[in-house]
Amino acid sequence: MQFHKTLFLLLCLLAQLRLAAQPQPAAVPNRQEGEGPWPQLIIRGVILINSTGSPPLGPVDIVVENNRITDVRMVGTTALPIDATKRPSLKPGGKELDATGMYLLPGFVDTHAHIGNNNGSDASYVYKLWMAHGVTTIREPSAGNGLVWTLEQKKKSAQNTITAPRIRAYTRFGMGSKQPISTPQQARDWVRQNAKAGADGIKFFGAAPEIMQAAAAENKKLGLKSAIHHSQTDVGRWNAMHSAQAGISSLEHWYGLPEAMFTDRTVQHYDLDYNYTNEQNRFEGAGTLWKQTAAPFSPKWNKVMNELIALDFTLCPTFNIYEANRDLMRARTAEWHQDYTMPELWKFYTPSWNAHGSYWHSWGTEQEVQWRENFRLWMAFINEYKNRGGRVTVGTDSGFIYELFGFAYPREMELLREAGFHPLEVIKAATLNGAELLGMEKEIGSVEIGKLADFVIVEENPLKDFKVLYGTGAIRLAENNQVSRVGGVKYTIKDGIIYDAKELLAQVKKMVEKEKAKTGFQITQPGVAPHKH
Repeated sequence: MQFHKTLFLLLCLLAQLRLAAQPQPAAVPNRQEGEGPWPQLIIRGVILINSTGSPPLGPVDIVVENNRITDVRMVGTTALPIDATKRPSLKPGGKELDATGMYLLPGFVDTHAHIGNNNGSDASYVYKLWMAHGVTTIREPSAGNGLVWTLEQKKKSAQNTITAPRIRAYTRFGMGSKQPISTPQQARDWVRQNAKAGADGIKFFGAAPEIMQAAAAENKKLGLKSAIHHSQTDVGRWNAMHSAQAGISSLEHWYGLPEAMFTDRTVQHYDLDYNYTNEQNRFEGAGTLWKQTAAPFSPKWNKVMNELIALDFTLCPTFNIYEANRDLMRARTAEWHQDYTMPELWKFYTPSWNAHGSYWHSWGTEQEVQWRENFRLWMAFINEYKNRGGRVTVGTDSGFIYELFGFAYPREMELLREAGFHPLEVIKAATLNGAELLGMEKEIGSVEIGKLADFVIVEENPLKDFKVLYGTGAIRLAENNQVSRVGGVKYTIKDGIIYDAKELLAQVKKMVEKEKAKTGFQITQPGVAPHKH
């Protein structure tokens, strides 16, 4: 027990030191992008893909007044011209957006989105990548630039003085404490102070059970939300079942879930020369974990799943952030890196002994094969969790492991599809489920009268191909043998303000070009020397 307490205190101290050592983030410029809002906005002629379980329908006209949806009106059918007499009238001073034949979805919610300053990514760059991909709301776990800074960004976003998604700010448990938390009373005191400071919730990594229990109970009593990434340093004594029973809101990634279903062991099989600070050891070992737990649909597997669902425990799998483990080449050669990945971010991804998620010391066929099986078993659990009524959300954890902000979002949607979700179930995970997790379902998450005007508009049908949501679009070959790109979000609408998503992406590209020009930086693959001009 004393060893674990000492380790927890050390981790808290290191986290505080890292935070203190971080440079201050660059200022986010005042908003220059976007048109509106207007007293009235009417979006004309769209096909609505909602999150309510409804199949697509349209054409519809959607009316927004003072940032609230006031009407969703059917104005025709697929086979006949629109009947002008059925259309809502535009009021003086209002705005019409002709979206005839386009597809409209609720604004996307990223439930695991680090703004962060640990990887050389300025907030404005990150925000525009998210907004360019239709992400209008994020949950920021850990408040990587400090809670005061994150709350300031939250306020500016709510006022729309900056171009950014709306923000929910979660602090890392113990962050900012004058001394490491080592007793239940200290935990309760910190939780109360965290709420008083204005945080929306807490992200836990694990601690002694009595500390976790005290902190989670106090946080829930205060009405705040919470998330947990079960660190291997504590998961042996506090797993996903403990978290759900304590009232924690969501499980991030998947650590702690296999451990709750062990039948013939109490800890994962660690190689005897394993060291947690060696991240290749950490991720390599994790890639064998799902094989060590209860088999799909076995009694223990079913028992754990059913209890988690009964406790209203949300799963935020972040499949994409682990995809490099099963196919490293795919992740590091993704086509968007060349134009949209900042030099400092690319350097951060590169194999390193001390950068988080840069653990490619010797990552090869055996590790990838193990991880493909890991994904198969993990996805089976997530898909069945959804089938039984459990809540699954879309979170990306971008900015690590070759996953780029914004672009990772449709990739996560594709991976839910791979897991077995119907495309409409993916949309629900990306919108309404995320809103429910954040306690915002009365405001966002679906296109319904009374809710805020957050929408994603795209010219192609994303249900047929989620690749049309990537900023780089999807490849199409015409009958004349000409290759083209289609898709990319056309408009992101947040709080009734219309953003040209492609223009936001063009701005990001210019940011990257400017940064590269300063030093002549070239993106090269690990171990390959830059090309000499």
